[in-house]
Amino acid sequence: MKYLIQNRKPISVFHYFEEICAIPHGSYHEEKLADYLVKFAADRGLFCTRDRVNNVFIKLPASPDRAGEAPILFQGHIDMVCEKNGNVAHNFLTDPLSLYLDGDLLRARGTTLGGDDGIAVAMMLALLDGEIPSHPAFECLFTTAEEVGLDGAKAFDYSQISATRLLNLDSEDLGVVTAGCAGGVRTDFTLSCRPMPFCGECLQIAVSGLAGGHSGADIARGRANANRLMGRLLQGLANAQKLHLVLLEGGSKDNAIPRECNATVAVANAPEATEILRRIGKELAGELSSEDAAFSLSVEPAAAPKQMLTAEDTARAISVLTNVPIGVLAMSREIPDLVETSRNLGVVRTEADTLTFVFSSRSSVEKSLDAVQEELEAFAKAAGCAVRHYSRYPGWDYAPKSEIRQAYCAAYKKVTGKEAVVTVIHAGLECGIICSHLPKLDMISIGPELYNIHSPNEALVLSSVEIFWQVLEELIASLKA
Repeated sequence: MKYLIQNRKPISVFHYFEEICAIPHGSYHEEKLADYLVKFAADRGLFCTRDRVNNVFIKLPASPDRAGEAPILFQGHIDMVCEKNGNVAHNFLTDPLSLYLDGDLLRARGTTLGGDDGIAVAMMLALLDGEIPSHPAFECLFTTAEEVGLDGAKAFDYSQISATRLLNLDSEDLGVVTAGCAGGVRTDFTLSCRPMPFCGECLQIAVSGLAGGHSGADIARGRANANRLMGRLLQGLANAQKLHLVLLEGGSKDNAIPRECNATVAVANAPEATEILRRIGKELAGELSSEDAAFSLSVEPAAAPKQMLTAEDTARAISVLTNVPIGVLAMSREIPDLVETSRNLGVVRTEADTLTFVFSSRSSVEKSLDAVQEELEAFAKAAGCAVRHYSRYPGWDYAPKSEIRQAYCAAYKKVTGKEAVVTVIHAGLECGIICSHLPKLDMISIGPELYNIHSPNEALVLSSVEIFWQVLEELIASLKA
């Protein structure tokens, strides 16, 4: 394999990351990357287990000079969010990512990069391959389906772990130590529709160009949600003339703020409807933040289909798009600037005679998640939708005292001369699942710098990987008994 990144240390981390990017590994399709990990362990004679959901657990014995020390557990997930721009021809089930360098950044052409959490996988492989010669025993847990509900972490058998310290490598801010996270739940609304024969004129409406991003980490940035914008466009049009939905498709992941949404509609007067939509589009553009400056609205004539939704079903669909509260729902009263509760309408899709709306809700307060579910049930009932909650996962409470956190902050300052920032985040981490099984485990979440995860604008800062690795080396050396 010809590597894109050369002459940057640790070279093995970058090379392993490139190899990972050549292997398709979207959520629920991690089997090929799991094969790669198992072979990696077998080639080096390392202890390795693989379970029914493709979690892989590999152990490296301590170097002779560190025998008898407590093992360290490293953990990251091997699945990635598969997002691409609408004009990009890429099959995430079969195609390798197309990587390119942009100065100090590594990107993928038109798709997510999978640095979340492929860089963690690459770092653990480098550790297991002896990149740091003097070390205690390493236990490396590679989990699956993190991006769709932390399912791999939920299924793993934690009796295999003997470590008392955990370094989760699923954070994206160099110099930031995460010491707590939110819990979450996914919710589907299903609207059963009654199609009727098509009549009128047909238009294709497309919202695109939005920034998108992570539905937890970026939810407070004020970035627009394409599904909500489409709801406002449709509601404005429905206020002016008869409107029937034919098709509605927006977003592809519940945990990504949707960047694009498409609707096919039947209208009474296409030229008038086009003018109305473009006027509303200009109004919306004036409300958006600078991060969404590339917002685009397209309104074009479309071929007439055989069927459309009734006016009643159309109104119910629009009410879900426009009325269910999304974005930041509550801020923490204990931790400054921390989002406590939020909701994202990540996916809208048409399947035969049904419309499905997929929400991702998060909160650092378990009772608030209960309230979120109850609120969604009320909205679903009002809109005539069936409702299903699933993939609920717990949060991770901040520990006032943590030896591994203190040691990492000291190592970071020694390497960089700067103070690390300790924080709690409004996003889900597998630490919540792990600590529910191993409550005495001392843990933090750390990582190098990544930008715009869960979107095709994702980028890995290469120099931050180099610095982060130096901090890891210093941390591991400092833990020597």
